[in-house]
Amino acid sequence: MKDTVYITGHKSPDSDSICSAIAYSEYKNIIGDIRAVPVRLGNINKETEFILDYFNVKTPALLETLKLNVEDLNFDKISPVISDISLRMALELMKRNNLNSLAVIDRNEELLGIVTISDIIQSYIDVWDNSIIGKSNTSIDNIIDTLSATPIFISKNRNKFTGKILVLAMKPESVEESIEENDIIICGNRKDSQSLCLDKDISLLVITGNAEVDKEIIEKAEKNNISLIITPHDTFTASRLITQSIPIDYVATKENLSLFYLDDLVDDVKIKMSQTRYRSYPVVDHNKKVVGLISRYHLISSMKKKVILVDHNERSQSIDGLEESEILEIIDHHRVADVFTGGPIYFRNEPVGSTATIIASIYFENGRRPSKKIAGILAAAIISDTLLFRSPTSTKTDKIMLKRLEKIADLNSEEFAMEMFKKGTSLKGKTPKELLKEDFKEFTINEEKIGIAQVYTMNRESLKDIKDELLKLMEEKRKNKAYATFILVLTDIFKEASEIIVVGENIELIGQAFEKEVVDNSFYIKGVLSRKKQIVPPITTALTKEGEL
Repeated sequence: MKDTVYITGHKSPDSDSICSAIAYSEYKNIIGDIRAVPVRLGNINKETEFILDYFNVKTPALLETLKLNVEDLNFDKISPVISDISLRMALELMKRNNLNSLAVIDRNEELLGIVTISDIIQSYIDVWDNSIIGKSNTSIDNIIDTLSATPIFISKNRNKFTGKILVLAMKPESVEESIEENDIIICGNRKDSQSLCLDKDISLLVITGNAEVDKEIIEKAEKNNISLIITPHDTFTASRLITQSIPIDYVATKENLSLFYLDDLVDDVKIKMSQTRYRSYPVVDHNKKVVGLISRYHLISSMKKKVILVDHNERSQSIDGLEESEILEIIDHHRVADVFTGGPIYFRNEPVGSTATIIASIYFENGRRPSKKIAGILAAAIISDTLLFRSPTSTKTDKIMLKRLEKIADLNSEEFAMEMFKKGTSLKGKTPKELLKEDFKEFTINEEKIGIAQVYTMNRESLKDIKDELLKLMEEKRKNKAYATFILVLTDIFKEASEIIVVGENIELIGQAFEKEVVDNSFYIKGVLSRKKQIVPPITTALTKEGEL
């Protein structure tokens, strides 16, 4: 079975992050060495939504953490059993599957309880009264199965056994007074004893040793409406076994049950197990249907979720639980940051304008051709991240790859870019909170945490009315996340300029980094489009020099 590997971009995903994850997953699945699954770490923006809809590509599923959950563990995936099977059958199932417990469900397939091997063994040790068959509502089918019996006549009217179990091991006249209505009688091949029992309106006659039953006895049983079965076991064994026919519902634990869902984190499971003393716990799916059982020893696992990172290599921008996963590869076009690995990995980092450019190169270098859809989203990602080559991060390689992808996708890049940017930069209906989350990244510069959000727009003036609200929200987020500085970059793609809005510490220093005066927490600068190449480097230089003073 192939290993599942999650391929993911960064938090607050942009088009390059999402499209690269999808495209690289297709490539990995074509090669066939793993089962690659593209995932996202947050909601997609309008631009990415437009791209995926345009090329009819499914949005990746949301993955919130790489920490192990119950579904990742090799727990006992044994089907639950219904509540009326016998103790003997339950024990056989446990032995056959090497289990200590079974989940018990009712007729609606909902969890009813847990029966353990200890419950069954204790039931053998307990001294039950001889009315246990009636008290436990044991069925005739359970009795027949447990005794390996052959039914001779089964009464349709006597569905319940309300009497006691009685073994005829002496002369009939000696026990005649002990036999009562609805009793279950176990006896050997004596015809006189059999006949006496049938005259007493018992509910069931069990004849042992596979003894041949006289025709008159059978007729009498039918006439008196008394069930009659024959077991190959001797009388002693039959009397021992018959109590094993009671349903597991009678001994199962049904109160104060602890259970786990497939998506429960293993860390949470460990805590809950430490607070209880059950041997096994039911596992249910999102429909609350039982899918198996989990025990403490299932938690002793060295397995880790496997992941490939695209379009980032910084822990703060990556998925929660990254430190508990196994990173197999990193494909990126940003600065080398602080992701640590336990061993050597395939790391590809190139100074190009888009991670999609690198993904496309990997296809072509290995003699592969992306499908029309994948070529389309790769082309769109290159257009997005390079702003159709207006960004200073653009390279000749980006242009070469876009040309090749255009042909496969049958795409007019100029026309597509105009439509995509219009859809993606529309601020209509967006709240300040949504704007700050749309394309946000966290950086650590000179041991200070800096948050930088970037919003692309063709109408920067439309944000004037909500600037005060934006500043207030930025300050709240800065304090909540302990950022030294929080920056919002409003970028006008076609005017090729950006407004920098800043709150927190070092406001004047940020302005000086761009040789601008900060007025009302903002300044305007022409020719600045790229956060990676034109915004972060000057800020890094300014803060580093300040720290050295």
